[in-house]
Amino acid sequence: MPRRPLIGPSAVLAAVLGTALLAGCGERGPAAAARPSRDATPRPVAATREDATAAFAALADLAGAWKRRDCAKIEFLTTWTESVLSGRACEAARRGNPVPAAGGYTDAEFYLPEEPGDLPWFAALAHKPRPAYFVFVRSDGRWRLGAGPVPVVGAPPELEEGRVAPEPNRDARVRAGLAPTRLLAFLTDPAGVSGVRVRSGDPMRDLLRELTDRSAADRPGRMSAEARLEGPAYALPLPGGGALVFHTLRIVVTQKPGAGRPAYTAAAVRAFTGRGATGGGAVTGHELLFLATRVSAKGVLDTVAMRRALADVTVS
Repeated sequence: MPRRPLIGPSAVLAAVLGTALLAGCGERGPAAAARPSRDATPRPVAATREDATAAFAALADLAGAWKRRDCAKIEFLTTWTESVLSGRACEAARRGNPVPAAGGYTDAEFYLPEEPGDLPWFAALAHKPRPAYFVFVRSDGRWRLGAGPVPVVGAPPELEEGRVAPEPNRDARVRAGLAPTRLLAFLTDPAGVSGVRVRSGDPMRDLLRELTDRSAADRPGRMSAEARLEGPAYALPLPGGGALVFHTLRIVVTQKPGAGRPAYTAAAVRAFTGRGATGGGAVTGHELLFLATRVSAKGVLDTVAMRRALADVTVS
């Protein structure tokens, strides 16, 4: 029996259009969601090392907020895609769901884009207790955590700490901006006919196999899985014409009654819904997949860092 695609054509078209808007006309890198008027908007100020050091130190405050399950404080300290977890995931944490690790990271290198786009941002690579990336974005007049920690799963690219000059090559900027959409195309294409190249052994191959095998193993029409773009992308140009792209995907898994093994544990369903049993309804889970993807000068994708976080579970 042929396997069903993980993502419908309409979802892919929407993702392509969204990322095309993200990449813009090429005069800047892929680091902004929307472009304000050029007439009166001042040019964003790039982050300084002092900014980066202070923002990174504030991770201790975020860890404390998660320990207290203080959802309002978590929302105050986060932005971009990390802020999604201040909602339903934080409420679930109050019912016993595990909280994400936010603090305790040290020995950080900071990468400060000279031209950050419409919103100032920077990235950090903490080496202890284990290598992980963080992305910080300036929002509402203050620096907030946009994503992190995103644990390193491959070899981090060589990048000099400090100021990072913009990529002068427009084609390289476009390749970086299209990285999230190309990963979506890869996840819709179990047969591998899309031409998207992902290295052997890459975690994205494992994710594709997991979602495809799960859908194929269960009764037809009872399980579906799709991936979507979640927010804009932020890119650091790398020596040699490549880029390190920070972005997030949303994985949505829907399981109807009689579909076989549960997609999510009973404890997770209870924590998110407050219900002790599904009541025979369909269970839908939303997972955030935080990624750092290296795009080579030839367009090959390589997952450098990855983190999955359960953002919501509903029963209908």
